Amino acid sequence: MAFGLLSKWMGWRRLPAQLRYEDAREVLEGHQRAAKRELAGRADAPPEALYYLACDDDRAVRNLVAANPATPIHANELLRTDSDIEVREELARKIARLMPDMPRRERSTIQQRTVELLEKIAEDQAPRVRAIVAQEIARCPTIPKRLAVRLARDVEISVCGPILQYSPLLSDEDLIELVATSRVQGAVEAIAKRENLSARVSEAVIATLDVSAVAQLLTNARADIRESSLETVIARAVGIEAWHLPLVMRPELSLRAVRRIATFVSRALIDELALRHRLDEETSNWLKARAKEKIETDKPAGRQVLDRNAITDAYERGKLDDEIVMDAATTGQRAMIVLALSLLSGVPRTRIEQVIEAESGRGIAALCWKAGLAMRTALAIQTYIAHVPKDNLVLPRAGIDYPMEPSEMRWHLQYFGIEAESD
Repeated sequence: MAFGLLSKWMGWRRLPAQLRYEDAREVLEGHQRAAKRELAGRADAPPEALYYLACDDDRAVRNLVAANPATPIHANELLRTDSDIEVREELARKIARLMPDMPRRERSTIQQRTVELLEKIAEDQAPRVRAIVAQEIARCPTIPKRLAVRLARDVEISVCGPILQYSPLLSDEDLIELVATSRVQGAVEAIAKRENLSARVSEAVIATLDVSAVAQLLTNARADIRESSLETVIARAVGIEAWHLPLVMRPELSLRAVRRIATFVSRALIDELALRHRLDEETSNWLKARAKEKIETDKPAGRQVLDRNAITDAYERGKLDDEIVMDAATTGQRAMIVLALSLLSGVPRTRIEQVIEAESGRGIAALCWKAGLAMRTALAIQTYIAHVPKDNLVLPRAGIDYPMEPSEMRWHLQYFGIEAESD
């Protein structure tokens, strides 16, 4: 009665260290905000009181109930649909942190309900809530695999990223499928960061030609990369400076790979190649000669700066292909890209400039399709020439194919006043 009398006649006083049921009831009957907030955060609060407070009008009270480990499961289930995102965030954080200590099998009824609650929280409409779940359970092996796969396929990188990088539940087959199908910018890069990445998954990452993802893969010393896959990267790396340093730093390069890399990287990186890798005398001398040549010429080897005559000549000889256009794109030669696209597609250069200025990923993809170029080339033009924002990039399907149907690409061309034949 002492607590009740103080509350009634003198205003709220802090709850006693040894909380009794009567104390909690007095708080609920007293309707004092400060008292309810303290009770909502108490680990020894009666379950009935916490359930009652889960419906309180005060968001701070519900927030404390959501974060309280003592809150009963039926109150947690109620809070999952709370109108306030901060309340749902606190609940997501608390429930997700229970997972590492929960057995995979022979779960109690309460434990099973908790797992089911977490799966429902992971479907929250707010990305911030789903991201909290993903960050907390990314490394957890005891969650249902279906939950890991669902989060790995989320459309927000803040949600799928941690799962793709850390979840032990994703198999190589899962990862290869996700590399091929994910359209989320940064998703493949997250996979490339995984520890002990298999050669099969590394090969799938390389097949996308995603500049950031491949650079991250090369940086990942624990990723298994077959020599044939590495050769694919080296063959495309001439105009992609983001790959140069990671290639040089890659452990256990073959002598053949060392020589090929030295033909296009800077003098400083040639020196680094010589320092980092065990070379025979012939290769060592060859690298020294190559470095000296770089000093004398002061020109970046392997990077061809094209002019209009070169583009026109290549077109007239039927040699204006993806390789030439890709090199021009990755080296930022906008005027040459505009000319090449105009020649290959028959579209006036002014129209092509309009598409580029609009930073339209779909428009550029459709234009490259009309020009008979590969989708990977379209991605390079989006990235290096039009500087399309990451969220608007049109990515290849399965790493190589155009993701749009011909009818959709014709629509995007017509949007810019470009006629497209009905092939």
